[in-house]
Amino acid sequence: MRYLLVLLLAVVACKQTAQEPESTMDYKQIHDSAVFIDTHNDMLTKMVEDSLMLDSDLTGITHSDLSRMRGSGLDAQFFSVWSDGTLEAPFDYANRQIDSLDAVIARNPDTMLKATNTATIQEAVAQQKLAALIGVEGGHHIENSLDKLDSLFARGVRYMTLTWNNSTAWATSATDEWEIEGARNSEGKKGLTAFGKEVVQSMNRLGMLVDVSHIGVQTFWDVMEETTKPVIASHSSALALHTHPRNLNDEQLKAIAKNNGVVQVNFYSAFIDSTFTRKHEAFMLKHQDKQNSLVAAGLNDYAVKAALYRQFPQEAEALRAPFEVLMQHIYYIVDLVGVDYVGIGSDFDGISFPPQQLDDVIGYPLITKALVEKGYSQEDIHKILGGNLLRVLKANEVKL
Repeated sequence: MRYLLVLLLAVVACKQTAQEPESTMDYKQIHDSAVFIDTHNDMLTKMVEDSLMLDSDLTGITHSDLSRMRGSGLDAQFFSVWSDGTLEAPFDYANRQIDSLDAVIARNPDTMLKATNTATIQEAVAQQKLAALIGVEGGHHIENSLDKLDSLFARGVRYMTLTWNNSTAWATSATDEWEIEGARNSEGKKGLTAFGKEVVQSMNRLGMLVDVSHIGVQTFWDVMEETTKPVIASHSSALALHTHPRNLNDEQLKAIAKNNGVVQVNFYSAFIDSTFTRKHEAFMLKHQDKQNSLVAAGLNDYAVKAALYRQFPQEAEALRAPFEVLMQHIYYIVDLVGVDYVGIGSDFDGISFPPQQLDDVIGYPLITKALVEKGYSQEDIHKILGGNLLRVLKANEVKL
């Protein structure tokens, strides 16, 4: 623990050019002096599917680009490798997304550094570069192969979400356990199969973080029984504030804290705001005729909704959760289990409705401002913004 404390202090010291009394530091100074880490951003999918370049100006198109990330105080970003459960050859597609990230890093050696551990994050901070890390969203990407899990780790993947919304043969998802009464894995039950437990064991062996976002409640408890390392929830929020299958109940939150893990709070209005579903349904009903016309024109559900949001921007804006709703999820988890077990997992560029004021990554400092106004100390704010995640990452690293 002493070595870990020294390491965390060293990382933070790379960003602090002068020691100022906490009382004299405003929120911008506190934000800039933190090692800020976001554990979930879906830009890789947009890069591959929409032919966008992270290192170009994407203002007004995406939530993120390299320039805005660097201007937001962000120090380390876990880029999510994602595909839905119906895609053929998801392992190959995962490698294609990693190739895309590697290409961006190669084009921008002065501003980006590929990171795989706390040491390379520290190196990136010292060099004032964005540390680019990789997380895989959905265990279907390993195609039931531990060799492919090893291969993804070798390419730099440092966490894997065991399921996405779809269950795998070896783990049931939150969506399936919640919505489908008969949801079962290949062994005819909910949770992890014997192979699923091998996956968790292999991730522990490699030093890959086990990500419990998206997994079902039974899968969660099977993971907590199996893992020997601290886990993360890369982009989840509190069920007590909004009943949604993607959120964690109090017992799960307590278990993650007991495990010395961390919950990285998600920004998606549908996950954090208990009024969102009702408001969204009313919006869609109001524009039913236009919705039917778009469907008749051959647009899929996603494209139909996107078109309606563009056509009625003021109404779409009103659907977004108030900024304070997001902060309430952070405060709630801190009050329940302590400040050492909370972080930030925005889900930017994978969500359509971030909270109001958080239009894109440039809004990150508003979180720090709210924490300062709430009375959080600089030390505790630094933990939330990245220190807690650094601790968990370090605890998972394997000494060679």
